Amino acid sequence: MTRTLLLVHGRSQEDRDPDELKAEWVDALRRGLARRGLTLPVPESAIRFPHYGSTLRDLTRRPADEAAEIIVRSTGQDLDPHRARFLEATLREIALGAGAGEDELFPHPPGAVVERGAAQSERMRTILGVLDRRAPGLGGAAIALLVDDVHAYLRIPAITRRIDDGVRAALASSGGPCVVVAHSLGSVVAYRVLRDGDGRNVPLLVTLGSPLGVSTIRRTLRPLRHPEGVGRWLNARDVRDLVALHALDAERFPVTPPVEDLATVDNHMPNRHGIAGYLGDPDVAARIHDALCPGGPDVTGHAPGRGPA
Repeated sequence: MTRTLLLVHGRSQEDRDPDELKAEWVDALRRGLARRGLTLPVPESAIRFPHYGSTLRDLTRRPADEAAEIIVRSTGQDLDPHRARFLEATLREIALGAGAGEDELFPHPPGAVVERGAAQSERMRTILGVLDRRAPGLGGAAIALLVDDVHAYLRIPAITRRIDDGVRAALASSGGPCVVVAHSLGSVVAYRVLRDGDGRNVPLLVTLGSPLGVSTIRRTLRPLRHPEGVGRWLNARDVRDLVALHALDAERFPVTPPVEDLATVDNHMPNRHGIAGYLGDPDVAARIHDALCPGGPDVTGHAPGRGPA
């Protein structure tokens, strides 16, 4: 039986043609495979690409440029308290993980009296400025929009249902073993869907540029567990990609069997987070290839004679 490949994209894809976007992913994977002398072992008809990009925009009724302005201003009047706390805590953790010092993130000395809304707004501006300096090619606003979309997906039931239903339908259409590759926000979606019972027969789950190790996101997803029906889970990241801040290791993501964290990716994209740079990595591409091949790894692990590429 031919194995299928399910690709789960990240944010900011609402205005993209799904077929063109899928072609970009497949082309990047082909380039990664070519670096190992390999070819795509399944026909493109066996590749699923559920496109949920418009869901976030339509259900939040939030144009991207307007959202960016709200997040940058981020006063108590602009955001509900939970959303504001989630954004600030997540961005602060990312900034600290990028090497920022506590003194960089707090513009006022201890004991200074500042009006509450203004203080929140100033803290957010300071954090975003730090991220602008430490994440060239990506920037603070782009990271903030990603975090805001993760919050919307995790906390707004209508959005959760709509996105999850599309991914579940793509999984169900596979009819057999399905290798799942998910990027950025898509890794949160794929993990949640598979964990909650839709991992029927997934020989390999690959998460790329994933924010799953960030504390606020991890806490929202508890209880953490290795999705049932998923064989191996490979988390690949470029250590310069601030979205993929933490390893999914025993400390940050304690599941059994453990996640294999591959932190050797050299993502050639200017922002170090782009999907082309991840799928073009020969180690990542080879692992996907092996899982798609007949006789490839199943729920017991790697096929005989094969190890991590």
